[in-house]
Amino acid sequence: MAAPKHTPIDPTDRPRAYSSPEFVPAPWNNVRKASITGRQPRAERLGHPGPDQGYVLSLAERMRPRIKVTAGESVDDAIQGCIGIALRRASHFGRAPVIHDLDIALTMWGYFIEAPAADLVAARSRLFAGVANVVHHYAEARRIVDMVPQSTIIMTPETVRKSMPNSWRALTGAKN
Repeated sequence: MAAPKHTPIDPTDRPRAYSSPEFVPAPWNNVRKASITGRQPRAERLGHPGPDQGYVLSLAERMRPRIKVTAGESVDDAIQGCIGIALRRASHFGRAPVIHDLDIALTMWGYFIEAPAADLVAARSRLFAGVANVVHHYAEARRIVDMVPQSTIIMTPETVRKSMPNSWRALTGAKN
């Protein structure tokens, strides 16, 4: 840095220059014991992790009044079975769940239709029975999520609405 002219300067002083410190610490890295290296593992019952997944519970409560079930079905079972599908869709796009994710899941299973087809009701009654009790029926809830084809996961809500109720088997991946 320059000094004012009235400052006395010793002509034998050498100008200072940068010099490295004697000890250079190792670079910091974010390594934790539970960190996953590489890609997220994929296997049966591991789910589809994504950011802020708990928000889907708030979305589900907003959708509750619109859900139509038949005798012998439970709104809680419908919500719990479709939450996993919504979370799978949200994690596919690498984001938190939004209302459209849950809308697609509930639409493909005919929960917004006043009088769905008898075979659709029979299939969803069999698959969704008791899944609201996640502790005892986690495997059944995962089966519902895993049976949905990837092509349905990437569809828009409008496409799913247009496909219902005629193509519910193709949308859900249900065999019979």
